[in-house]
Amino acid sequence: MMQKKSFPIAPLVTMIAILLIYTSCNMEEPTPMDLAAASLIPKPDSLTATGSSFELTADAIIYVQEGSEELLKIGQYIANRLRPATGFPLEVLPSEKIPASGNIYLSLSNEIEEAEEEAYELSITEKGIKLTATQVVGLFRGIQTICQLFPGRIEENTLQAGPWKIATGTILDHPDYAYRSAMLDVSRHFFPVEDVKRFIDLLAYYKMNYLHLHLSDDQGWRIEIKSWPNLTTHGGSTEVGGGKGGFYTQEEYAEIVQYAQDRFINIVPEIDMPGHTNAALASYPELNCNGKTPELYTGTKVGFSTLCTDKEIVYQFVDDVIRELAALTPGPYIHIGGDESHVTAKDDYIQFINRVQNIVHAHGKLVMGWDEVAEASLESSSIAHYWAVADNAQKAVQQGAKVLMSPAHKAYMDMQYDSTTHLGLHWAAYIEIDSAYIWDLESMVEGIGKENIIGIEAPLWTETITNMDELEYMVFPRLPGYAEIGWTATSDRNWDEYKVRLGKQKDRFEAMGINFYESKFVPWVSTENEVIDSKNN
Repeated sequence: MMQKKSFPIAPLVTMIAILLIYTSCNMEEPTPMDLAAASLIPKPDSLTATGSSFELTADAIIYVQEGSEELLKIGQYIANRLRPATGFPLEVLPSEKIPASGNIYLSLSNEIEEAEEEAYELSITEKGIKLTATQVVGLFRGIQTICQLFPGRIEENTLQAGPWKIATGTILDHPDYAYRSAMLDVSRHFFPVEDVKRFIDLLAYYKMNYLHLHLSDDQGWRIEIKSWPNLTTHGGSTEVGGGKGGFYTQEEYAEIVQYAQDRFINIVPEIDMPGHTNAALASYPELNCNGKTPELYTGTKVGFSTLCTDKEIVYQFVDDVIRELAALTPGPYIHIGGDESHVTAKDDYIQFINRVQNIVHAHGKLVMGWDEVAEASLESSSIAHYWAVADNAQKAVQQGAKVLMSPAHKAYMDMQYDSTTHLGLHWAAYIEIDSAYIWDLESMVEGIGKENIIGIEAPLWTETITNMDELEYMVFPRLPGYAEIGWTATSDRNWDEYKVRLGKQKDRFEAMGINFYESKFVPWVSTENEVIDSKNN
């Protein structure tokens, strides 16, 4: 009978022991890192550091809670964000339980501490990253935090050297204000769809959730209205300085809206009226009181135009425009402008705003208008957009309406940084980086407290802004500060601490290709040296 061959046990045990020792010696120990030192903007609500690190490797998988197509979509979003720079495949898979070490896990839960819809909890250990939220939008906000925890070069579109480590600890976070917005004026100078998408991505990165598009003005009408086609074919044919202008077809506008929705941003379209309407009057002279056709306007003066508020055709026009725009816009608001209507008699202006408010409501939307609209009879659901006159904001609150804060001397991103800035204006103020950050929404207007305010908006008017490079120069680095004013509680904000975090965004801005203003008030530093040190430790 053939005897089975046996192996000696002692040499085998010795061999395994040697292999384990060799493996453990060659496994890289986690690098000590301090989560509290991370340069996150906006500053999170609560942060606890545990002093170690997690390293994302080529074997990592992004798991999402099973049973949700939305979660799979969010998983793909973060995978797409991380793949170009890391070169990792980062497969996205559903999972019914927390996965093994080395991975990222996204899930929904009703058990996190803060129930607000944008709230999230981020837990980072040496073994993995777990992001939890009550709603999908919270996961999206948390993903921005994860990306900011990695070195700035994570934002590059080409392969970069690792390692890809982030500090361990826990972040519990939610916004202080539910409305955090920027405005882009595409009327004075037109910006094509791809530029608007780029702007949306920059807003999303800093957790902003509204984009106000200023779609009509004296210099150009930028949204196709099928029932009034000459608005774009004629009224959209030029811009400040006499350029060719442009407009969005309804299909292009829908593309912008969807792109924004995918990043949990609502579009707020503005049709300015009864003033700032020369492009409309030049397209349809029947909207004028004298019935005459004015010339197209390419200058920058304001306050000279008005719709004829006594003509019934004007209200048919407004109804058609609002009807078509409301059907294309899933967000809650339509902005009706209402500012600087200097040649409209006050009684006519009040009658007009009251009637237009009813038209907007009839199409299932809520009214937003610049603070002058408080001269009319505002519904409690309407929003007065404070930009200039404190008395108007107070009148709105006295009527039971709420206020969106955009004080021109603090929040207008088209204002020059200082007298040497080659772009922008300074009629409201010079707004350096410190001035843009050092103010509070709830103490801006006497008698208007947090309960009266929906949030913040930072507008960019484009009289002097003609392209994306110029846009970015005026927006950055002010935009992250406005995002933080809306997201982070006033008691947690401090300029001296914030400017250090902002200065460490330099690598990130450069990796994202942002043309930014290097203010002398910010200690700009590269964090690449820190990354090199961590590689050598």
